[in-house]
Amino acid sequence: METEYHSDDLGHTETLFGVGNGYLGMRANPEEGRDAHSHGTFINGFHETWEIQHAENAFGFAKVGQTIVNVPDAKLIKLYVDDEPLLLADADLEHYERSIDFRTGYLTRDLLWRTPGGKRIHVRSTRMVSMAERHLAVMTFEVTLLDEAAPVVISSQLLNRQDGEDEYHVVGAALGEGNPEHDPRKASEFEQRVLRPTTREDSTDDEGSGDVILGYTCVNSGMTLACGYHHHVDTASHFAATTELGDDLAKTVFEIAGEPNVPITITKYVAYHTSTGVPCEELADRCTRTLRRAVRTGVDELRNEQVGTLDRFWASADIEITGDDTAQQAMRWNLFQLAQASIKTQEQGIAAKGVTAGGYDGHYFWDTEVYVVPFLAYTDPIAARKLLRFRWHMLDAARRRARELNQEGGLFPWRTINGEEASAYYAAGTAQYHINADVVFALARYLDATGDVEFLADEGAEILTETARLWNDLGFYATNNSGSFHIHRVTGPDEYTTVVNDNLYTNVMARFNLRYAARTVRFLAEWNPEAFASLQRRTGLRLGELDDWDAAADAMFIPYDERSEIHPQDTAFLDLEPWDWKGTGLDKYPLLLHFHPLVIYRHQVLKQADVVLAMYLRSPYFTAEQKRRNFDFYDPITTGDSSLSACVQGIVAAQVGRDELAHDYFERALYLDICDVHGNTSDGVHIANCGGVWAAIVHGFAGMIEDGLALSFAPRLPTQWSGVRFRVHRHGSTMQVELTPDGAQLSHVEGIGVPVKDGEVEIVVEAGVTHHVARAPSE
Repeated sequence: METEYHSDDLGHTETLFGVGNGYLGMRANPEEGRDAHSHGTFINGFHETWEIQHAENAFGFAKVGQTIVNVPDAKLIKLYVDDEPLLLADADLEHYERSIDFRTGYLTRDLLWRTPGGKRIHVRSTRMVSMAERHLAVMTFEVTLLDEAAPVVISSQLLNRQDGEDEYHVVGAALGEGNPEHDPRKASEFEQRVLRPTTREDSTDDEGSGDVILGYTCVNSGMTLACGYHHHVDTASHFAATTELGDDLAKTVFEIAGEPNVPITITKYVAYHTSTGVPCEELADRCTRTLRRAVRTGVDELRNEQVGTLDRFWASADIEITGDDTAQQAMRWNLFQLAQASIKTQEQGIAAKGVTAGGYDGHYFWDTEVYVVPFLAYTDPIAARKLLRFRWHMLDAARRRARELNQEGGLFPWRTINGEEASAYYAAGTAQYHINADVVFALARYLDATGDVEFLADEGAEILTETARLWNDLGFYATNNSGSFHIHRVTGPDEYTTVVNDNLYTNVMARFNLRYAARTVRFLAEWNPEAFASLQRRTGLRLGELDDWDAAADAMFIPYDERSEIHPQDTAFLDLEPWDWKGTGLDKYPLLLHFHPLVIYRHQVLKQADVVLAMYLRSPYFTAEQKRRNFDFYDPITTGDSSLSACVQGIVAAQVGRDELAHDYFERALYLDICDVHGNTSDGVHIANCGGVWAAIVHGFAGMIEDGLALSFAPRLPTQWSGVRFRVHRHGSTMQVELTPDGAQLSHVEGIGVPVKDGEVEIVVEAGVTHHVARAPSE
């Protein structure tokens, strides 16, 4: 909740209070439009393309960039009383409150404004992006004159501000917010018109009722968009309305003879539809259908639908923390962001910033597979399945990319929107081949959590085949008679060490990918010969390839240094010069904004600890002692410049018994966006970190490990809390996990039961069964 208006944190609060549903996202810009860090309405996957200009080109470099488009803004509802505008930065506000309700998904603003003429005006507005109707947003704007009559004008608009300046004052730059211009995490800016107007429709009457639609086509990508609004006015005061329609602005102006204590309520229904090529006229028809259906349904029922959707989400995904109310509220904010990023993706991906801003150009990375899909697999498996199908749809592009890099199989793009590689910097982009194994990790987690063998028989098996082929072809057997299998010139998750030989994370995950593919495809051949024959027809798979994958996995070289008894991040990492920590002031972080990449690359310094990440994702393959030694070595040299770092370090800290450190890292992840820890929340929510916060509870403090057959737990409740409660959904059953100071209570909620291993004991937590797991030992 925000109880005072400030203009010095607009970017931060625009992100924190944004609303979305995975398809459509609206930043929390004020209805009046003025004084904003960055106006923004974003649609998942709706993008423009542009030619990447390399200083020195080379074969195989990415050719076409992709950037999410800031679509026309329907949030604008301007208010004038006595022809004086409400402008928050200058207004005399006797009361101000803004909040977002996680139970309803409603952003609400309530204020009491004293006009320059001394009249008191109560203004209350709400904003909702529907989680039940994918293409719909609903806003209400209520004005009540408290003292005396006055003329009231409300101007409701739909504005495309892509192409040139407008009347709105964007204050972010003036306030010095954001990062240096070369910050690669920020969105690209277009230098020319992006949206070409194609359609204008207006069916409004003299009371403003009716549909207004604008249609556009992206100049280069050819993607099409239609957006529109419909108003309903509820007031006993006399009013009239007029509508103006232009290429980049639709505006309906309501002129009202305001009376004291007579509310004026305007409901604004808004629809957005996009396509990769459907004509705008067809999209305009879809907008009209969406709007008319919403009007028939009405605000109250739309709200009920929204509450019902979120009730189901919270029943499945909520994490209850007792003993720390602040952490509880922050936990639910992070979970709510996961809901807003995933509920209505409909087989689109989830971008690094979801639909909260244009950071990272709206690109999809490996973040979703490693940090978000596991959350969804155990809370909303249908949504997880859609994300995996999204990757499957990219397979043909992945095959083409592999051919371009002289490899067999398929290579998923490091960053993309449309399936084509969009990373212009190959060292920290294309070289991150581990994206293939990350996709397979997500697939395996989904299959473990759901048992969805039907998905495996079709899409899953094809992903496994093409990713395994890539690793088998990319790696090679050593020529020194050792028989070991090596993967050279790749980059792991740690982007402060690039293009190395035998990156540990890559090799560990490639080994997993190869073994899992071979085992799972063999299972498919026995369980469903018809599906296996179809896979062979689609991919040309030979049975002998499975033996090749197993052989490569068995021979995979895993770096290990006998002297220090740790796993080097790569074969040369221990030979690098240590970083000068004492000589690096706090104003020099993140390092990527203050040091040339070559300076960083030649030192032992990490953006994020990818050895630690490997130990988390492939936990059973490292001994407890190896985990402790590796963690103790890498933790002090990890800057945490990556938003993906703290949550993973916290998980492994918990697993090695460093309870206080685990809690410290958890809080860094928990409050990363809420407290703007990295100073760039204005560029959007760190969605993967939100998934990491969930994982820090479930896999860190609860110590949950999935081995494909059963779950196991090693609970370590932080001493700062008195309890934690959450639910896990597995194979159609639901189990509640309650952490207590002495361990965990596992109890049945619904379904046939969940198999659990507790040391040598194997049980099924089913109806009538409650099982206690003892607290795991601390250091």
